[in-house]
Amino acid sequence: MDKLLDQFKYLNPQNPGTWPVLPKLLALIAVLVALVAAGYFADWQGQMDELVAGAEQEAKLKDDYKGKKQLAVNLDLYRQQLREIDSSFGALLKQLPNKSQMDALLVDINQAGLGRGLQFELFKPAPAETMKEFYAELPVAVRVTGSYHDMGQFASDIAQLSRIVTLNDIAITPVGKDGSLLAMDTSAKTFRYLDDEEVTKQKRAAKKPIKK
Repeated sequence: MDKLLDQFKYLNPQNPGTWPVLPKLLALIAVLVALVAAGYFADWQGQMDELVAGAEQEAKLKDDYKGKKQLAVNLDLYRQQLREIDSSFGALLKQLPNKSQMDALLVDINQAGLGRGLQFELFKPAPAETMKEFYAELPVAVRVTGSYHDMGQFASDIAQLSRIVTLNDIAITPVGKDGSLLAMDTSAKTFRYLDDEEVTKQKRAAKKPIKK
């Protein structure tokens, strides 16, 4: 060990060629390490970062490709499902009357009750419709009296109408001294689809900024 240490004594930094073998070897290794470190920080590190980013981008593109390929493979199925949705939507839309058919629908509701022997004490459509995106709803306050069985049949008849009508907030109370008659209070909601002009107005109203 002393002999090895002696090789590092009295080294002349101005004349490295006269150094012993071990100091020369260590100096060469130090120079190589410094060159590698300088190259890494000066150039290779950026290239390494670009390589990692490229690998991540490649993985992302592969995932995008797989997703788009899956969509392309099932394109015909998606188109068929879209046609079925359009068909179902069209069938539901046909169950909504237009503006000119609303009066006839209200008559149908009234006739459904009278046909079951119910007495109408109140049949009052709301003064204005509630406008939605593509349809409007009109609540009708209804109060009828009759037997429980007749009221059940009336509700069944309403459900079987060709147009959509819902009975909401139903309340049944006994009336009369013997309680054989019942009174039913409910809100019958009818719906109709909006014509093109009304849909356009709704879209314009939705786009208008709300004033604070």
